[in-house]
Amino acid sequence: MFPKEFSTGKKGENVRSDCWVRIKTGTGEGRKISVVSKVSTLFGQSIKKLVDDMLDFFAITDCELELNDQSAFPFVIMARIESAIRSLGLDKGKKYLPEFYGEIGAPVRERQRRSRLYLPGDQPKLFINAGIHEPDAIILDLEDSVSPDAKDSARLIVRNALRVVDFLGSERMVRINQLPLGLKDLEEIVPEKVDLILLPKIESPDQIKIITEKIAAIKAAGNIKRDVFLMPIIESALGILKAYEIASSSKDIVALAIGLEDYTADIGTKRTDEGNESFFARSMIVNAAKAVGIQAIDTVYSDVSNSEGLLASVIEAKSLGFNGKGCIHPRQIRIVHQGFSPGKDEIEKARKIVLAFEKAEKEGLGVVSLGSKMIDPPVVKRALQTIEQALNDSLIDKNWRE
Repeated sequence: MFPKEFSTGKKGENVRSDCWVRIKTGTGEGRKISVVSKVSTLFGQSIKKLVDDMLDFFAITDCELELNDQSAFPFVIMARIESAIRSLGLDKGKKYLPEFYGEIGAPVRERQRRSRLYLPGDQPKLFINAGIHEPDAIILDLEDSVSPDAKDSARLIVRNALRVVDFLGSERMVRINQLPLGLKDLEEIVPEKVDLILLPKIESPDQIKIITEKIAAIKAAGNIKRDVFLMPIIESALGILKAYEIASSSKDIVALAIGLEDYTADIGTKRTDEGNESFFARSMIVNAAKAVGIQAIDTVYSDVSNSEGLLASVIEAKSLGFNGKGCIHPRQIRIVHQGFSPGKDEIEKARKIVLAFEKAEKEGLGVVSLGSKMIDPPVVKRALQTIEQALNDSLIDKNWRE
């Protein structure tokens, strides 16, 4: 048998919390392991044992394995080694999985999704502390932020991260690749207690059907009862025109998002801060989502240094009916939350409307009014939503009626 060799990962002075692995098999010289690590004094023996345990698990006895470790977490080392083993066809259909860090609650259909922080799936150094920034959701991204040659390894890093990283209450999201590659992502992600999967570049209900059928098959094979929610991302002219069909194509869809970089490229125009070129598309997303009774999520704001521009963009998104916005940097999270939170005047007006409505109901009145203005049911519904948002954001006391 001729020797086979594969390497994956990252190495160099600027790499941190990651590693590089090279495996060469069929040498005829038994097992040889070389570990170079920045933390060898403290963890060298533990790393060597981890490597040996993995090779034993996959029954690989004849190989050279070289590991260059830049303080990688064990789950990253495990993913990099397994990726190399898979690429050499030596995995035998097995997975080397870390233990879950603790109890993980069930996903919640109705929850705040004001902010979603995107993290590249092959940048594990960003995962560990992402929750301290308190985004409503953390997205481990396997699509645009990961280069084609890194996707196989990133898939396993994200899988392992779902098992060992504490998201600190943020919703656990993963953006998979476009079909058909995204189906391979689902095989690794669905069993790992992911809350929500983002589906990029969706253009028809047929794509949703393929994805939901694949998820159902994975859940059935693993006897998984846990819900997995979906968020299609609409990024083309065709997708916009089919937004309602897509939004209503599965009970597991809890939100509909728009991606403007690809959309503006598709219609042959340039994305601007004013947004005139995307007003129709964004309005379609909002109306499709609201018609189905799910959330509408706006695109990311790409200028990380422009806080004022971001706040203006969030306020505009809220005025159009969006419930949230994507974030590409932790510093955007606070501003997004600020923009989607109701102001003092808005809260006070909502409080008066709700109190007037409750008083009229108690007195059996068929007509509700506030001062000289009649209050219609949609106005009351909107006021109740404002109060709920204010409570969630701790802007009013739970005894706000008093």
